[in-house]
Amino acid sequence: MQKVGLTGSIAVGKSYVCDIFREFDVPILDADKTARKVVEPNTIGWNAIIEHFGTSILQSNNEIDRVKLGSIVFADPAKRELLNSIVHPLVFDAQDVWLLNLELRNINKFVIIDAALMLESTGYQRFDKIIVVWCEAEIQLERLIKRNSLTRVDALKRINAQFSQEKKKSFADYLINTSEGFEATKQQVTELYKQLSVL
Repeated sequence: MQKVGLTGSIAVGKSYVCDIFREFDVPILDADKTARKVVEPNTIGWNAIIEHFGTSILQSNNEIDRVKLGSIVFADPAKRELLNSIVHPLVFDAQDVWLLNLELRNINKFVIIDAALMLESTGYQRFDKIIVVWCEAEIQLERLIKRNSLTRVDALKRINAQFSQEKKKSFADYLINTSEGFEATKQQVTELYKQLSVL
């Protein structure tokens, strides 16, 4: 079973690429959803975050207020590092359990873990192959402004908080360029699916 990591910068079309792979019945795990799950109320992750950041970041239903916590950690690199040191190992553990379950079921095709910060967190080292989704910088900026209703300045801040697209591309075994739109992207994903299916 080939373990494939899929990543890319914000607003480059990772979700669409994953949707196409799902049409081919490729098992995919979304790291962002996993990260939410490992900090649900009364989990180990939740308790560790409350211990370090206090109860003021909780909503009335005891769930962590991601906006409040985000405003704290994005203003303080040390606190962001602390949060990552809590969440990333738990996400990796959950991914390992998911992968093990697939191996026990004798899944003999490739599987994908989709994670935006895979390269920044060094999580990419656990995979056999890396797919990097990318698009032209101006297209990325326009997509992010439109999708999140941001100013150009705020959109650039979010883009610049991650590795550059060029740096991410340097880690890739396979590249998917979404600049030309849905149909061209689908053709690339279909071709890549065929390649990965025979490994």
